[in-house]
Amino acid sequence: MLSINTPRLLVRGLGNLCMVLSILWLGSDVLLAAAEKENADGKDFLASLNWVKGPATASMKTIADIDVPKDFMFTDGEGTRKLMEAVGNLTSGSEVGLLAPTSMVWFIVFRFSDDGYVKDDEKDKLNADKMLQSIKKGTERGNEERKRRGWPVMNIVGWDLNPAYDPATHNLEWAIRGESQGEQIVNHNTRILGRKGVMEVKLVVDPEKYSAVLPEFKQLLTAYNYKAGERYAEYRPGDKLAKYGLAALVTGGAVAVAAKTGLLASIVLFFKKGAKFIIIAVVAVIVALKRFLFGRSAPEKVE
Repeated sequence: MLSINTPRLLVRGLGNLCMVLSILWLGSDVLLAAAEKENADGKDFLASLNWVKGPATASMKTIADIDVPKDFMFTDGEGTRKLMEAVGNLTSGSEVGLLAPTSMVWFIVFRFSDDGYVKDDEKDKLNADKMLQSIKKGTERGNEERKRRGWPVMNIVGWDLNPAYDPATHNLEWAIRGESQGEQIVNHNTRILGRKGVMEVKLVVDPEKYSAVLPEFKQLLTAYNYKAGERYAEYRPGDKLAKYGLAALVTGGAVAVAAKTGLLASIVLFFKKGAKFIIIAVVAVIVALKRFLFGRSAPEKVE
């Protein structure tokens, strides 16, 4: 299995790993030329995603806004889906944005479910053990789709942060650890309740960087705002009500999310071993081969 000496997001699949291995049999001059082309292709792909670069304010359709600080960038739902599919992750069509530092060493995915107003009357009844079992079962069903697509399967390891609800902000938060092919990743999840639905916010980060990134992630979310008329406190009698509560938000919504995505709690395929990302053979995400070969591991910004 090949690995990459670079701490940034792997950007595009352009064939399978056999193609990469075949290049290795060529001379160093040919290999270097191929590496330069792959690197350029990756940058072209990222540049095509219509980024909003900070400092700026980005809109998620007519639902919400978020501030994009300096050295960060945001892409809309279409760009998010292209990027997620390029790194081998299922998409649902509900994606409304992705926010990341320009180094792409971690990122935040935003999805909005317009299933209606979610009552928070379960806030004192959240059972972490029961919810974890539900997530594991849902992930097993999601693995059937991953196998069909030729992608590595996903397993759930357990909680890094038990589910907790803040009645002041109407935010539900938890962190779960996943594993695939022996590599682990932590997804920190936040659900921001709104008048007409829920904004699903997923932080995808290397487990080793999780503790360091978490305060910055939480600071970024303080600049998230529902647009006027979309806020949880603006609920009015007669508004659409969701057919599930807080527990189902953690397990994936059983009725709502599973029907859309084919799994109950998706975790983005974004693994690394030590300081090296793993190239998954079937997904064959293209990377900067020059950096892999020559060990130039300094992160780059996306121009």
